[in-house]
Amino acid sequence: MAKTIALLTAVLMCALSAPTASLRAQDAHPDFTGVYYPINPFGNVGRGAATPPPPAPTQGGAVPPPRPVLVLDGREGRPENAPKLTAQYLAKWEVIRKSRMAGSDEYDPNVRCIPAGMPNMMSMTYGMEVQQTKDRITIYGELNDVYRRIYLDGRKPSAKVLDDPTFAGYSTGRWEGDTLVVDTVAIREDALFDSFSPHSDQFTVRERIRFASPGVLEDQITDMDPKALVEPFHSVRTYRKAAPPTDELREFSCAEGLSSVK
Repeated sequence: MAKTIALLTAVLMCALSAPTASLRAQDAHPDFTGVYYPINPFGNVGRGAATPPPPAPTQGGAVPPPRPVLVLDGREGRPENAPKLTAQYLAKWEVIRKSRMAGSDEYDPNVRCIPAGMPNMMSMTYGMEVQQTKDRITIYGELNDVYRRIYLDGRKPSAKVLDDPTFAGYSTGRWEGDTLVVDTVAIREDALFDSFSPHSDQFTVRERIRFASPGVLEDQITDMDPKALVEPFHSVRTYRKAAPPTDELREFSCAEGLSSVK
């Protein structure tokens, strides 16, 4: 009798613990929390553009965060690996190119001290800090105080959000195994992407973010725009997680440029 009771108790305990184990497995997503620096901060910048060498390790082997900001003015033409623009938006790009070549800061967010738009802000030239909870991921980038939130609780952008686009746009995410799939909408039309490609009000971005290897975060980015792009544009950004004492971002103070934003 005692053995029968013990067996029934064991079976009951297994039955009760099964849902808990299942819920725990569902919540077992990667934790991206940490400070990261881009492995190649300028990406594949295209024909004729020289990529600055990576910073040399300091004493103890730590690599300091990159500080240069690459500026392209288009004087060598449009790179072969740039997004393929429709004729209407290629004409817009020509206007931007001529403005930059003339030395104007009208289309240069860095000079105007404003954030780059999505997804160009994910170059994270000076590094970024990721804070992750169950319901949202917050990303802070040092250069021009980039700030993003990715909502993971199933919410959708409201009409108010869609009518008020921002540089970072509005991001919602869902998990597919160990990969975070993020969709971003409501991105400001005057926020250039790629090196400095224009886009329309129908521009959207999809990201697939995962650990490519321990401590290396990968962001596969797909840009879509039925008005401005001939075809979706794909790019990949990779970042290496920092360890103390190089895991400290600094304040970026450039507020004077905001006076020129309309």
